Amino acid sequence: MENDVSGHHRVPVYSSATEVVEKLKEKWSSVKKQPYPAMYSSIFGGIILDPTVMVIPIDDHMVHRGHGVFDTAMLVDGWAQNLLMLLSLQMVHTKCNWYLYELDAHLDRFLRSASKAKITSPLPREILRSTLIQMTAASKCKRGSIRYWLSAGPGNFLLSPAGCPEAAFYAVVIDVDYSQCKEGVKVITSTIPMKPPLFATMKNVNYLQNVLSVMEAEEKGAFASIWVDDQGYIAEGPNVNVAFISKGKELLLPPFDKILSGCTVKRLVVLAPKLIEKGLLKAIRTAHMTIDQAKDSDEMMFVGSGLPVMPIVQWDDQLIGDGKVGEVTLALSDLLWEDMIAGPERIQVPYN
Repeated sequence: MENDVSGHHRVPVYSSATEVVEKLKEKWSSVKKQPYPAMYSSIFGGIILDPTVMVIPIDDHMVHRGHGVFDTAMLVDGWAQNLLMLLSLQMVHTKCNWYLYELDAHLDRFLRSASKAKITSPLPREILRSTLIQMTAASKCKRGSIRYWLSAGPGNFLLSPAGCPEAAFYAVVIDVDYSQCKEGVKVITSTIPMKPPLFATMKNVNYLQNVLSVMEAEEKGAFASIWVDDQGYIAEGPNVNVAFISKGKELLLPPFDKILSGCTVKRLVVLAPKLIEKGLLKAIRTAHMTIDQAKDSDEMMFVGSGLPVMPIVQWDDQLIGDGKVGEVTLALSDLLWEDMIAGPERIQVPYN
């Protein structure tokens, strides 16, 4: 901003899109690596590679009313299915493909969330799926994640979406490196009220409670927080599920009736019986747990798409188990990590 002769701030007026785009280009010119190499917008009807125009309308009801849902999928490198046998014989040692992990499971949950939010997709499921794959391929990104939204759409600034001509679909590729989490973290019990079941069980864009709970944890020197429901039972983390290994070597999960049904934790339940076969676990079940019962566990962990497992070694002022990362937690992490690299729940990205 500039000052006029009276000393007041003078706000620039941009009368053309060209001027605005030039200002946006100035902003992005100082960025060394583009963190969002591709975006899709149903408003534009195509994939966008220039970050200066990766925007959504300000009158979109997702922006000013929070009327929108979203979901995600991880982008991983891994083995081609036809090489797995050769790899097991140590005949091939080169990773050659990249995949979207559990895209179908996430997309199904995405559409369930949209139904609960009374948003009708402007595109059928198969087109949504194809669009996400094509966007990822166009980005040339080889490691990171994708995130995508369904909104009631742009149209006005009212509460009702009745004046919105059509729902909107947006998606973006996020270029970020990540690795298996093997270090333990500290968590706290959140004092921020958790969402009621209707909103907790759909992945909607209203995340203020989630944000405040993370900020509360960071202010206390912790990684994140744990929500406890109105009956005193353990619920979930701010954007992840939580799991426990009991002293009886059971994998215990809070029931999903009041929390988001995590795709990653559900996949973990499918894979975990392998540890029963190895003698590391005795059972897998959901259970209502109080704070005292949960803190008395041998091991504790967060489970979520971007982790996929994060060990928890301290809760408030109490150590979990012996305060070290547990053997079963690492074994569960290995199961999920191996599944991401070589499992069946992957969609190959056709970069070529």
